Amino acid sequence: NIFVSGLITFVVILVFNSTIRPSPPKKTPAPKELYNVISPSTYKFNLNQPELCENRSPFLVLMIPVTLKDTEARTAIRRTWGQDGLIPGVTILHLFVIGQPAQRDPVLQEHLEKESKEYGDIIQMDFVDSYHNLTIKTMMIMNWIATYCQGAWYAMKIDADIFLNVRYLVDYLHDQSESSRKDFITGSVISDAVPHRDSFNKWYISEDLYPDSWYPPYVSGAAYVFSTDLARKISWASRFVRPIPLEDVYVGLCLHVLGVKPVYATTFLGFRNLFEVRRLKYERCTFAKRIIVNGFNPQNLLRIWHDFQKSYFTC
Repeated sequence: NIFVSGLITFVVILVFNSTIRPSPPKKTPAPKELYNVISPSTYKFNLNQPELCENRSPFLVLMIPVTLKDTEARTAIRRTWGQDGLIPGVTILHLFVIGQPAQRDPVLQEHLEKESKEYGDIIQMDFVDSYHNLTIKTMMIMNWIATYCQGAWYAMKIDADIFLNVRYLVDYLHDQSESSRKDFITGSVISDAVPHRDSFNKWYISEDLYPDSWYPPYVSGAAYVFSTDLARKISWASRFVRPIPLEDVYVGLCLHVLGVKPVYATTFLGFRNLFEVRRLKYERCTFAKRIIVNGFNPQNLLRIWHDFQKSYFTC
């Protein structure tokens, strides 16, 4: 029955969160030519917002990886969970992080530059935007936080096709102990993953690239929240981890080097995973009890947002 399965889920999470992890690996620097692939010094900014965090310490910075052509997604996010002043008295910033297409598109680039001037929320660097380069994009996110916004309390890497319940997230973070300001990362933790060796699999990793037969615990790349001190530490740890094209696993490998254990975001009562990486049919009060839900295109996000605002009073 539901109670028993919920209890089992809770026990599994409890065991995972209390398990003694293997000691971090010996730190052997990655070969220079491999490290250069993900080193911030390899790339330059086309667009940047270096003053965004100057003279203020935001509670939360939302870092949203998108591509040049994702204009609709950026517009929908600015009108929904990325809008300014959503939670009174809590400073939340959002930034879209973009590479550049393999084939230059001067018209779209010009539109992006106008958009950047209008909204001041776009970072663009000159790496090629592709699925296999998401690890590069994630390391650019970490470097940006470490360089320009270390005074923020928390940062969140969140994909553009996600519904984000900002109020619930802020309440969740306020409920964390003071220790969550250091070495803290939370989301939907994957603790039993192994490399896919089938070359037709989307997440294929060759033994040459990653010889181990297991992955350390990592948080699903759909969305995760971390204390901003980790941005600098993950950037440092990347010197000892060979790049692989699975960005969430890669962050997990950096955490393993640091001896940092990701925390499963769940509730004691109800045994809910607060970072819902499955698609769920929209239901106001179900979504009110989640931090994220996966799988929303811009039209769907805009469609449910107005109704969701009633959840604060009705659920």
